[in-house]
Amino acid sequence: MANKNYEVNLNPDWIKKYIKKILLGLIIVIAAFTSTFTVGPEEEGVVVQLGKYNRTVPPGLNFILPFGIEKMHKIPVQRQLKQEFGFRTTKAGQRSSYTKEGYRDESMMLTGDLNLTDVEWVVQYRIDDSYKYLFKVRNADKTLRDMSEAAMRKIVGDRTVNEVLTVGRQEIATSVKQLLQELCDEYENGIRIDQVVLQDVNPPDPVKPSFNAVNEAQQERETLINQAEADYNRIIPRAKGEAQETIELAEAFALNRVNRAKGEANRFHAVFKSYIKAPEVTKQRIYLETMEKVLPKLGNKVIVGEQGNNVLPLLNLDKKGGQK
Repeated sequence: MANKNYEVNLNPDWIKKYIKKILLGLIIVIAAFTSTFTVGPEEEGVVVQLGKYNRTVPPGLNFILPFGIEKMHKIPVQRQLKQEFGFRTTKAGQRSSYTKEGYRDESMMLTGDLNLTDVEWVVQYRIDDSYKYLFKVRNADKTLRDMSEAAMRKIVGDRTVNEVLTVGRQEIATSVKQLLQELCDEYENGIRIDQVVLQDVNPPDPVKPSFNAVNEAQQERETLINQAEADYNRIIPRAKGEAQETIELAEAFALNRVNRAKGEANRFHAVFKSYIKAPEVTKQRIYLETMEKVLPKLGNKVIVGEQGNNVLPLLNLDKKGGQK
């Protein structure tokens, strides 16, 4: 009986039926896994059917045709991405660590005055159009890296080493961002440049001491210039003020003398007119007025006669009104 049951279990028809069920189950499972995808909140899904663009799906649970008929590419359109040049971040966090080993060729550049400089920078960007990002340019990230390096070398090559190391850093970053965005629009790679940041700009290690000496000399020169300008701003306005004060005093003195001269001239004309009308009376009045001014200034006075023997000691002309 047992042998009979064993023979029944090994029936070829039953085995084929069992294998078909297993294969059907596997097909269902594979179809479920290959047709269901979840798109993240910062992403959008680009569906390709048999190698050709078909549609773009929003975040959430999405379904596509299974067994490779359709494929989905998840593109992080809401996330800010970045590319580093001249260095790489080895550990991100509160205390990030970086390395330059193997990346010095990216950052070593020739300036417009034929000096070498080591420029490290970061390009921050977003994927603005997922269709263009996938289909307009082959390997858009690598293309963006090549364009970024070319744009930075062009902008740095148009400036002197002093501009690159000091005052021109912000202008360089702005110019590179503008040029890089123009290249992205021209290539239609679907990328929008958010920011270009110059992380660090240094002269090459062998010439760093010389550059530091030059920078110190320039800083000392700027200090002396600022001190000279401060002295100029302190002394020159004061000198101008004193000069203006002297001019105003001279003008006031001249105006006073002129007015006095005009007044005396008018007084002389008035006296002359009176003299013409009454010569004797005018002469007498002038004489008396003159004596009134002169006698008080003479001090002690002694009046004698013509022979010098008639002294009048009692006449005291120092006291106004005389003695009674």
